[in-house]
Amino acid sequence: MVQAPLHVRSDPASAHVVRAVGLGASAGGLEPLRQFLSGVPARSGLAYLVVQHMDPTHSTLLVELLQRATAMPVREAVDGWAFEADTVYVIPPDAELTVTGGTLHVAKPGEPRGQRLPIDVLFSSLARELGDRAIGVVLSGMGSDGSAGLQAIKSQGGLTLAQQPESAQFDAMPRNAIAAACVDIVAPPADLPQRIVSITGQQPGTAPVPATSAAGASAALETILSLLREHTRHDLTLYKSNTLMRRVARRVALHDLGSMAAYADFLRANPHELDLLFKEMLIGVTSFFRDPEVWQDLQREVLPALLERHAGDHGPLRAWVAGCSTGEEAYSLAIAFTEALDALPLQAHRALQIFATDLNADAISLARAGRYAATIAHDLTPQRLSRFFVERPGGYQIDKRIRDMVLFAQHDVLMDPPFTRLDILLCRNLMIYFGAPLQKRLIPLFHYSLRPGGALLLGSSETVGRVQSLFVPLHPKSRLYWRSDNGGASGAVVFPTQGRRTTRSASQETALSHPNTPPANLQSLADQLLLQTHTPPAVLVNDAGDIVYISGRTGRYLEPAAGKANWNIHVMARPSIRAQLAVALRTALQDKSTVALRGLRLDDAPATSVDITVEALTQPKSLQGMAMIVFREVPLPPGDRGPRADVPGAAADPGMADELQRCREEIAALRQEMRASQEELQAANEELQSTNEELQSANEELTTSKEEAQSMNEELQTINGELQSKLDDLSLAQSDMQNLLNSTDIATLFLDNQLNVRRYTEQIDRVIHLREGDIGRPLSELASTLLYPDFHADVKETLRTLAFSEKQIATSDGHWFTVRIMPYRTLSNVIQGVVITFVDITVAKELEARLRKG
Repeated sequence: MVQAPLHVRSDPASAHVVRAVGLGASAGGLEPLRQFLSGVPARSGLAYLVVQHMDPTHSTLLVELLQRATAMPVREAVDGWAFEADTVYVIPPDAELTVTGGTLHVAKPGEPRGQRLPIDVLFSSLARELGDRAIGVVLSGMGSDGSAGLQAIKSQGGLTLAQQPESAQFDAMPRNAIAAACVDIVAPPADLPQRIVSITGQQPGTAPVPATSAAGASAALETILSLLREHTRHDLTLYKSNTLMRRVARRVALHDLGSMAAYADFLRANPHELDLLFKEMLIGVTSFFRDPEVWQDLQREVLPALLERHAGDHGPLRAWVAGCSTGEEAYSLAIAFTEALDALPLQAHRALQIFATDLNADAISLARAGRYAATIAHDLTPQRLSRFFVERPGGYQIDKRIRDMVLFAQHDVLMDPPFTRLDILLCRNLMIYFGAPLQKRLIPLFHYSLRPGGALLLGSSETVGRVQSLFVPLHPKSRLYWRSDNGGASGAVVFPTQGRRTTRSASQETALSHPNTPPANLQSLADQLLLQTHTPPAVLVNDAGDIVYISGRTGRYLEPAAGKANWNIHVMARPSIRAQLAVALRTALQDKSTVALRGLRLDDAPATSVDITVEALTQPKSLQGMAMIVFREVPLPPGDRGPRADVPGAAADPGMADELQRCREEIAALRQEMRASQEELQAANEELQSTNEELQSANEELTTSKEEAQSMNEELQTINGELQSKLDDLSLAQSDMQNLLNSTDIATLFLDNQLNVRRYTEQIDRVIHLREGDIGRPLSELASTLLYPDFHADVKETLRTLAFSEKQIATSDGHWFTVRIMPYRTLSNVIQGVVITFVDITVAKELEARLRKG
């Protein structure tokens, strides 16, 4: 589909919820987290949720370590807490952190250790809960955790950021996120907070267009759309210009550019930005059973009527969900049909085939997976949730029976052929982003795609416009319509083609003309009438034979094949001309020439033959590699209408008939040979598929082992970072203690339980002669100046009795010291040796001696 280019989910009920920033980090993430939080300005108005891969068996020091980097309060997340602005919340060990309704939810991980993706879990919940107000940041780490979560945020129009890989200790996580094309801003961690605050200061999705003239902005937008068209092959010029302006203006603000013209220059130099801009244009809004009253009308009135109307048919009902986004509405239709079928037991054998399409390849991938966040429980009844979903870690997965009812495909309603012979067509809240001319073109196309009696469901803000004769409203309020057989006022149906390119400016929207208004351009209408009436039927095909454009009435030569819809010339061609047409098409494409087939007979028209011209196209460039097939009917002369008049002159020339018979036999032999070769190739393919499955199984086992080893490595890296920080703190404390001891000018000696030297201060040299190599030597081997023969015995006694000892001891060089011997107690009250201090009291002793003499 060409998807809705602007809006995102924004529930009024959740408008008061604080905007949250999810921070995901793994190995080497401690320092980037510190840098990020230290750069957060005061009163940013945002809450910060930190998720880091942790060892589930190890208590974390992350709260204490991050608190030193920021003035904001840092807390460990607790289940049920309402998160507040300007506060940091840290995930606990062995847990998954999500948000719902402005509160934190902490739960046990569902995946086994080594396969957990806690960052994706948090980011996905932020995307679901906050929509375009969600912000995700991926920092240093190994693996790819965070990339899927950023894609979820990106799909809702939120802001996504990643650390500059060159600044990361482990760059795998930011590089994977950048490679997934889901990152808005890449910068060093210290610069990211300012980028966030500068953008969140504006209302989401409404960034003002930089000051410039209206004409300049329009010209710049036209240039940007032209660059997008060249890069993506998709034309957005018929979208509403205001919508496009807002989406482009947001990218201008993200890159801090001065004008849209500057952004156009930026796009020329950065093709990667074109991909990001295109994905922003395709942001979709969807949910399960959105507008429940509409689904009730569909389930109670439309589906039973369709089932009853086609009770005699053997094939399945066909439905098309245009603009399916991530698949919620397609699966809702499948669920509603299943429930309607249960209410009609006689129709239990009927089936529904749903074609769900979208232009956004990422959305289609998510829809195919069928996995959704746990918050879908708010949109579904408990009965539907238990019956049609399987609970998975972090959310739910659609049941396989429902999944098999839906075929997802990337498709552009403006440029790709539509699905036909439909019973139901859902196109909700898609056309509101299109200009009036495009809406006017799509409604007749939808009428053509539906079978008589088919149903059309539009969005609450959409109508069928002025071509009301094409559809009969069931409930105007619910925008449900029945297809009308009266198509007289619709005019010609304009079929999409891959070659279509529009040159109209996006800002130009032609006013709709009333059906009774005289035509303004008689020449174009006359040319169209001539093409329909007097030009031979023709089809345009690509190199694979797929039909991309049909001109005129080709029903005499082509017919849809039974089974799944297949717009291929080799399948749709009538059997009588299929073989010759296939050979001619292959020859024309290989030789880049024109091949003519003359006088081919049609089974249902014995009086006429058909001339077919197959021309390989080389011009214009956009049609290179395609071929134009033109059909011209030629009436046969009366004498050539015999049973063997397959070619001109066949009845009059028996030799020609024999040659024709030999050609047919040769063709039959070639077909038989081709069938044998096809069977051999099929067998070889099955063997290769079996081998591939075995290799896939082995690869999955290796991947699991790798993920477990990587997870363990990340946890060890995290613990190592915390322990390194703790070691730095201990080293600083040791330095403080050493300086404190030295500043007291008291000689101190530390001994272990075996009375071996463990540590000492610099002043010990005045009493005991120690060198650094004496660490570990017994006290009895040390030489000292103390006149203290019981020194060793007193130390042993203190260690035995834990009694304090203090004596005044003289030295051989005439000094006096107070020797204190005390047991060494640890913080846990364990004795691990003794501490001996030597306080110099020489001055006091000399003064005492003088006083006694005097």
